[in-house]
Amino acid sequence: MRLALGLEYDGTDFNGWQRLSEQRSLQAELERALTRVADAPVEVVCAGRTDAGVHARCQVVHFDTAAQRSMRGWTLGTNSNLPPSMAVRWAQPVADDFHARFGARARRYRYTIVNRAVRPALEARHVAWERVPLDAEVMHAAAQALLGEQDFSAFRTVACQSRTPMRNVHAIAVRREPDDHVVIEVQANAFLHHMVRNIVGSLLPVGRGERKPAWIAQLLAGRDRSAAGPTAAAQGLLFIGPLYPADCGLPREVTQA
Repeated sequence: MRLALGLEYDGTDFNGWQRLSEQRSLQAELERALTRVADAPVEVVCAGRTDAGVHARCQVVHFDTAAQRSMRGWTLGTNSNLPPSMAVRWAQPVADDFHARFGARARRYRYTIVNRAVRPALEARHVAWERVPLDAEVMHAAAQALLGEQDFSAFRTVACQSRTPMRNVHAIAVRREPDDHVVIEVQANAFLHHMVRNIVGSLLPVGRGERKPAWIAQLLAGRDRSAAGPTAAAQGLLFIGPLYPADCGLPREVTQA
């Protein structure tokens, strides 16, 4: 039987999603908890691997098991074995050919910046900080050059293992919210390693007035990572979650409209 889980987590205290031999990872913690509930080894596949310090509102994973448990049992049993910074939101059976990674049609990220003169304290684990005033409207206008299927070599890390730099950005928006927050939201079919953080790192000089809005389009066309801005801090990034076709039967929060 194949099951899917929706998982939220604070990634601050983990060295990213992927299971590593000597470092604490989200995947290893989840597999350890599921193995206890199933009373048998469990391995999971996720919709999108997140880096160290990055958070998720609804990461989706799938796994196969012969253990007979109710969906409530999988949810509560797993949560009782997870650290406080991780929680299963829901569990449900899926078709045998469902794949959390390859079945996703889109993925969504949000990057949040506290934009004020003094650093945040209460939100410090979940936001980035920029003391120089940002023009969110100018950043939004510049970001529209990234829409569509394009070569994102300028915004991928040199360690990226993807076979192609081509990605299709469905939507990108920058807005200012109350209490001095600047929020950047991006949806694409998939993302390159550090792609969102590198985009944010290049939008920040535009927002500060150090670069013209046309610079983003120039970076994209130049395909040169060394010419773009630095990688933005990890703690400001939230993986909102993937989107799947309606016939997968998953909760609305991860289903395409």
